[in-house]
Amino acid sequence: MARSFRTLDDIGEVSGKRVLVREDLNVPMADGAVTDDTRLRATIPTVTELADRGAIVLILAHFGRPKAPSPEFSLAQIVRPYENVLGRPVRYVDWEGDEAAVATLKAGDIAVLENTRFFGGEEKNDPQVVDRFARLGDFYVNDAFSAAHRAHASTEGLAHKLPAFAGRQMEAELDALDKALGSPEHPVAAVVGGAKVSTKLDVLKHLVAQVDHLIIGGGMANTFLAARGVNVGKSLCEHDLTGTANEIFEAAERANCTIHLPYDVVVATEFRPNPPTRTVNVHEVQADEMILDIGPAAVEALGDVLKNCRTLLWNGPLGAFETPPFDVATVALAKTAAALTRDGSLVSVAGGGDTVAALNQAGVSGDFTFISTAGGAFLEWMEGRELPGVRALTA
Repeated sequence: MARSFRTLDDIGEVSGKRVLVREDLNVPMADGAVTDDTRLRATIPTVTELADRGAIVLILAHFGRPKAPSPEFSLAQIVRPYENVLGRPVRYVDWEGDEAAVATLKAGDIAVLENTRFFGGEEKNDPQVVDRFARLGDFYVNDAFSAAHRAHASTEGLAHKLPAFAGRQMEAELDALDKALGSPEHPVAAVVGGAKVSTKLDVLKHLVAQVDHLIIGGGMANTFLAARGVNVGKSLCEHDLTGTANEIFEAAERANCTIHLPYDVVVATEFRPNPPTRTVNVHEVQADEMILDIGPAAVEALGDVLKNCRTLLWNGPLGAFETPPFDVATVALAKTAAALTRDGSLVSVAGGGDTVAALNQAGVSGDFTFISTAGGAFLEWMEGRELPGVRALTA
């Protein structure tokens, strides 16, 4: 791929220079401890490379949705866990006297600046906030794809004020997404799951024109089954969207995209862990039953689809995977995709919170070509939207 954005390979000499690096440090916390450090670990390649090259690394990030500055949302509480992840010292810089504090930093130092959202103008991309951030640095590196769908001061505005580059995580994300939808090797399959069609309408409409096989799972599949005249009992189903589902069927047919729905399903009369279940043909669902996973015959057939594909894009589970035993189909198909990826016959790219959790549960996260931890940005990219934070790097 001929890249349209500059990376750290293009940044030149940075020793003694101040590099503003936009990272995603918005990690979950409980009782003062980070409960999942995935996002912290994702920053390691960019931050350590710049520090090792002698840069003064100034990390910009948001934390939560503060209405006003408060200790609850301060990034000061991230510094100690972040030091443990990086394995090197990290300074904390408050916005009070920030320029004076930054002036004391030396080549190779790493500092986390306070929550960017403590400025009301951050989310409005206020030029005055952009200027204040820009005064602190010589270069700007965006390494937070997960925030790239937002045109904020620290994600978009800065790219127009300082020489701008993609960090290593951003670079890997954009390269992977290009392989999945930008210039993929066909045939391409997409797995799209989740509870409601309404949350992923734009995704589905975009994908039918991009992929060869669209595999629909989760509660979304029930709406498509209902559109085909299947009685889905008391399953989660958006009956008011069956007309829209039929429009997507028609668009897929025009685009020569095959939509795959389950023809056997796992049903139960109540939704709880390990209830009595039946595996039935979709036409045999009783009025008091709900579809909670797809069946083994459907999983096997979908595995055969993947074996004939070269590229896979995955977003969302096939069933109610958080509640056993309704994770079986997701785990089984994920293991098939992982095996094909290990064999070198499939490029597999996955993203979205539920998706990451499901692939972790299946124990195959390390086998996929790329797994994005981005939520909203990944979905907007799947919808075919241009992301402001990415566009600013290519302008």
